Amino acid sequence: MELAIFVEGQAGLTWPRWQRLAEAAERLGYAGLYRSDHLTPPQPPDFAALDLWVSLAWLASHTRRIEFGPLVSPVSFRHPNIMARQAAAVDDLSGGRLTLGLGAGWQEREHAVNGFELLDLPERFARYEEALEITTRLLRCDTPSSFHGRFFQLDGAVLLPRPQRPGGPPILIGGNGLRRTLPLAARFADEWNAHNVAVERFGELSAHLDDLLCAAGRAPATVRRSFMTSIIIGRDDADVRRQVAAAGRAPAELQAKGFLIGTPAELVEQLGRLAELGARRVMWQRFDLDDTDTLELMAYTVLPQL
Repeated sequence: MELAIFVEGQAGLTWPRWQRLAEAAERLGYAGLYRSDHLTPPQPPDFAALDLWVSLAWLASHTRRIEFGPLVSPVSFRHPNIMARQAAAVDDLSGGRLTLGLGAGWQEREHAVNGFELLDLPERFARYEEALEITTRLLRCDTPSSFHGRFFQLDGAVLLPRPQRPGGPPILIGGNGLRRTLPLAARFADEWNAHNVAVERFGELSAHLDDLLCAAGRAPATVRRSFMTSIIIGRDDADVRRQVAAAGRAPAELQAKGFLIGTPAELVEQLGRLAELGARRVMWQRFDLDDTDTLELMAYTVLPQL
């Protein structure tokens, strides 16, 4: 089991904050530093939102150990041809530490405010499927590729220089949907990321993905499993109760959304359960971009026991 940091970039991410987070992730022993790719919050007011791909290019050349990537970049406002080229270049710059998370897009406000078309769900996922097809072809094919879809086209396109990693950076698909997301993960993903589900539900979804992979002729072990969630860590039981009360929801309600809650010893046990269910990495969702004290508490008390 590995623990990584995941920050919401639309929550006020600036260069000083990003640089402090990168330094902390490297120094404290976290496996990675990931971030969302949103232009605005779902509701006003707006905050600083450092461009994702510029921030990842900086991270690639200013860190040496941690893995990183978008969780996830929407193909609704990131063209897959350009994104594949950016991803390959950033991955090469980092020495092979990028994971390319791709999503269909979901947040209505950022699309409306900035003039991008979100589309209804069936059309959105049709566009997403085409984007995954284009991205994987460009990253994995050494020869020119052609593709003529409704939303995206290639006509003898090839990505040069070729990625230093064979096949380019791994593709991550995030989501819990049985009808659309998991079947796409079975076809295209190197990593599947679940979020906002109870721990035991994660295990059920992962088992369903195993079945889909076998049906597609892929070995289940070829797709890494990860889990994105919030974590409430307290130094003792009283501290945990105080933080849960501040969250304004009952512990059972938070845990149904995937929250991990407890003292360091309790969190080690919960992370161990996720590992038993197949999770290789947990991405710890963070909205407070200045709170490094909690990052240090987790690093000193939990990470050594994983």
